[in-house]
Amino acid sequence: MIGNAGNGNGSGNDGFGGGQAVEDLMRYDLLVEHALRQVVRYALARVERSGLPGGHHFYIAFDTRHDGVRMSDRLREKYPEEMTIVLQHQFWDLRVFPDRFEVGLSFGGVPERLVIPFEAITGFYDQHVQFALQFRKMTPEDNETLELSGLSTGDEVAASAPAPAKAGAKDGEKATTGAASARDAEERAGEAGAEKTGDKVVSLDAFRKKT
Repeated sequence: MIGNAGNGNGSGNDGFGGGQAVEDLMRYDLLVEHALRQVVRYALARVERSGLPGGHHFYIAFDTRHDGVRMSDRLREKYPEEMTIVLQHQFWDLRVFPDRFEVGLSFGGVPERLVIPFEAITGFYDQHVQFALQFRKMTPEDNETLELSGLSTGDEVAASAPAPAKAGAKDGEKATTGAASARDAEERAGEAGAEKTGDKVVSLDAFRKKT
């Protein structure tokens, strides 16, 4: 659990100098979220290089309305606001870029290729170790604030990366990740709340900027 001294959004007692209310002009909440999105990117980049290790597998929720999300009209009609995909046994051609990742999955026996910007991700859950991250939906104002700090989603990318290894479905196999798995993933991710004592969950609520 991530916490802070006093109030992360600058209101109330700051924990150091009495009860004066201060405004967080640094926007540490956004800086923390930016850093944690890199955790997702690095995890996916490792899978791109060498496949999923052990029993690790990912549930990734994302905003289907976000600019840069590419998916079929069929899926967009079925998931007009948010969708959760599962990267476990059967997926293919995972590619990780500075600002997005791309992956092939099958939905109802129909192969699909998804393009998902990291800024579109709203949740990440690795059930194997009960590790979950939840993110705000980014706004143009949020992006402008990050740009003032010299940050963007694609920062800190290595100049070159090892050639990716094939991961996911073998030749001739059909991927089974689909709508049922997505609904199950959403339920599981919802259960991975900070109130579960043994879970490794990073909660960003303490950093939220209240309006």
